[in-house]
Amino acid sequence: MARKKLLILGNMLKPGVAEQIEALNSWFRQSVDILAVCPAHEPLPDGAGEADLAAVFGGDGTLLAAARMLAGRDVPLLGVNMGKLGFLAEYSVEHLQKHFAAVLSGEIQPVERMMLEVCVHNCGEEAFHSPIANDLAIAAGPPFRMVDLSVKQGSSELARYVGDGLIVSTPSGSTGYNMSAGGPIIDPTLDVVAITPVAPHTLALRPMVVRSDTPIRILASKVNDGTAVIVDGQVSSGLGDGDEVEVRRAPRGALIVPHPGRSFFDTLAGKLQWGRSPHHS
Repeated sequence: MARKKLLILGNMLKPGVAEQIEALNSWFRQSVDILAVCPAHEPLPDGAGEADLAAVFGGDGTLLAAARMLAGRDVPLLGVNMGKLGFLAEYSVEHLQKHFAAVLSGEIQPVERMMLEVCVHNCGEEAFHSPIANDLAIAAGPPFRMVDLSVKQGSSELARYVGDGLIVSTPSGSTGYNMSAGGPIIDPTLDVVAITPVAPHTLALRPMVVRSDTPIRILASKVNDGTAVIVDGQVSSGLGDGDEVEVRRAPRGALIVPHPGRSFFDTLAGKLQWGRSPHHS
């Protein structure tokens, strides 16, 4: 049987990541061929899509960057948490070593997490395009006046948002900026999208959950000089009056290797203290 090919991605700017990858190098080579070792925020080498697995060392942000880099290539991502939260990057180095054989054999199967795509159109021409793993945010930016955004899905007018911005989130991203802004927590297996206003200037607007199979179009009726479209908190583009932002479901999602024996709700409780009772003295 041919040996599996491993792609290693890491946030080399994070203390200890490069050293940890180097320490595991010989251990990895006992069971796989290492295709490449790459900084997670640099372009991938040719042939990266041939990997059978990508081990991603860093934190949740590193895993999001890897999901965008490998979008559409069907390479499973195993996140090794060397950051703070580790909500998506669930494995410790110890758990990686414990479960690596089960991942390679297929005993632990990756799960597909829905991704989105965004195009920003200016004067009828596409100016910016990116896959989305977590969320798309439109931030008002300087001089920090309220922005006016009109949102449609298909032929339906969903709402006009006047406020500090808007978040369009995948189920995976629902526990990020979306949740912090008061949006709903969504089971990551659902095929839906959350639309959450940021500080809307009305009591009549609240977060919405809509179907994902119809594109969402956001018209920037009036924005600021510094208004920006921000993908996963990492990639951004300016937005001007009259621009249109189109968000649609990506043809293929990200394949994430789950931690065995730990459900989404276990992670919610363990990482975000979901459903915990208050402490009484």
